[in-house]
Amino acid sequence: MGNVGAGFSMSLDGFIAGPNDEVDRVFAWMSQGDTEVKVSTGDHDIDLKMSEESAELYEEIPNAIGALVLGRRIFDVAGAWGGKHPLGAPMFIVTHRIPEEWVYEGSPFTFVTDGVESAVAQAQAVAGDKSVGVAGANIMQQCLKAGLLDEIGIDLVPVLLGQGIRMFEYLGIEQIELEQTSLTNTPGVTHIRYRVVK
Repeated sequence: MGNVGAGFSMSLDGFIAGPNDEVDRVFAWMSQGDTEVKVSTGDHDIDLKMSEESAELYEEIPNAIGALVLGRRIFDVAGAWGGKHPLGAPMFIVTHRIPEEWVYEGSPFTFVTDGVESAVAQAQAVAGDKSVGVAGANIMQQCLKAGLLDEIGIDLVPVLLGQGIRMFEYLGIEQIELEQTSLTNTPGVTHIRYRVVK
C-alpha cells in the first residue's frame, strides 16, 4: 500500500490561497522558468514553464499518484476540473451534499459522505502500491489530525499574502512531529518534503 501525502504551494506566511481563492501568486513559480511542462486539464492542455529542477520534481507526481482525496470546497472552486483532474487519477470527494450531475456510470468522481477515513481507505484500495494524494486545506488538516497522513510537501514561495486560506489552521493543540526528507532550492520556490512522525 502506498503512502498518503499532501502537497501545496504556500506563501512564506502560511497561505495556500488568497481571501478570494486566488492562487496566482503562490503558483507563479510554475510559469517563470525555462523548462516546459505540459498538463492536461480535460478540455485543454496547459503549458507550464518551470526551472529544470522544479520540472523534474513535478513530472514525477503523475506516475506516483494512484488516487486523490479532495474536499467539496476545492471541487467546487475548481469547477470539477471540467471532469478531469490534471493528474488523471480517480478522485474521492468528501462531502455532505452529493452533486447529482456528477453521479453516473463512468464518472471520474466518487462522493464519500461518511468521512475522511472512509475516503482515504477507498482511495488506498484503488491506488494499490501507488500513493494517495490529499488536496484541500481542510481535508489535509482532518487527515493529519486523524493520523492518516504520511507525507507533506510544501512548495514555499517568497511572498507574504497577509490573509487567505491557511494550510495549517485548525490542528488543535496536540504536537505533530515532522522529519524533513528533502530540500530543493530553485528560483522562485523552495521544495520541502516532510515525513509525518508517527
